[in-house]
Amino acid sequence: MRQRYLALLSVFASLPAMALTFQTRLENIEWKVEGDQFECRLSQPITDFGAGEFVRRAGEQATFRLKASGYSLASGSATLIAAAAPWQPGRGDLNLGAVKVGNGDIPFNTSQAQAGRLIAGLMEGRSPVIRHVLRDGGGAMEVRLLPVKFSHAYSDFQLCTAKLLPMNFEQVRQAEIGFPGGGIDLDAQAKRRLDTVLAYMKADPSVNRVELDGHSDNSGNRLTNRDLSRRRALAVMDYLKAQGVPEEQITVRFHGEQYPLVPNTTNANRARNRRVNIHLDRVAEQKPAVAPTAAPASVPAPAPVPPPAATPAPTAASGTPAAKTS
Repeated sequence: MRQRYLALLSVFASLPAMALTFQTRLENIEWKVEGDQFECRLSQPITDFGAGEFVRRAGEQATFRLKASGYSLASGSATLIAAAAPWQPGRGDLNLGAVKVGNGDIPFNTSQAQAGRLIAGLMEGRSPVIRHVLRDGGGAMEVRLLPVKFSHAYSDFQLCTAKLLPMNFEQVRQAEIGFPGGGIDLDAQAKRRLDTVLAYMKADPSVNRVELDGHSDNSGNRLTNRDLSRRRALAVMDYLKAQGVPEEQITVRFHGEQYPLVPNTTNANRARNRRVNIHLDRVAEQKPAVAPTAAPASVPAPAPVPPPAATPAPTAASGTPAAKTS
């Protein structure tokens, strides 16, 4: 293992003089795993730059991104490379293509396919490398992550991703519940779809509004179709209420055949148009206005109490006999 580390160090010593390289010293390499049921992150801090991290959101595959906290990149593009390990002779670097570079704290974000190839490369001992041209022709810049300790950290990352929700908010906020059979009853597929919506709502209490829009095909007359769309929307509402969604958070609308997804020209198209669309939203709760409290009326200070009158000293006239003189 020590020979591998020394070989890694020799790679950086051979870089061109004009290349500015950001990487963490070998003895300080660490991978961090963080996350919850909405998102998992596997990151390696990069000294004087920020971090490189794999991010997997609920309902998606992982992507790789840079977080720049100590350095600003120029807008443009960078080359993503899975660099060969120096202790594995005969292997060349893998060019994974260009990635757009922007401004801000997260200037670089790969595709899911590129991230998957980076992970596979790290498991083989390859290093993710981002090569970018500096501003004003100031030479090249490299950001490099090392594969040290990756295998164990990736196992922890997989434990985190196993607990992710089936879908994220962008995926679940616009759901479609089909009624391919033409009736108003929810089939098994519709219930599975609704259970996914409910799982997200229970995990994210900030989602507090549900809009239901019922639709039909054009098989019947307008009144019949309108009633069918209403009853389908109500069937979805009843299912949500039975699972704990408050009725005051649900809005129901029904449109009959008015808004088809596709032309009602075939049986398959008509089956697609028989549906209820679900739209989830986050609405800030309006706190009732509190009436201002009236200031208490000022109470006048009590008048000062006059001191008690002095009692006069007793005199001879008061009946006390005078002393006799001799």
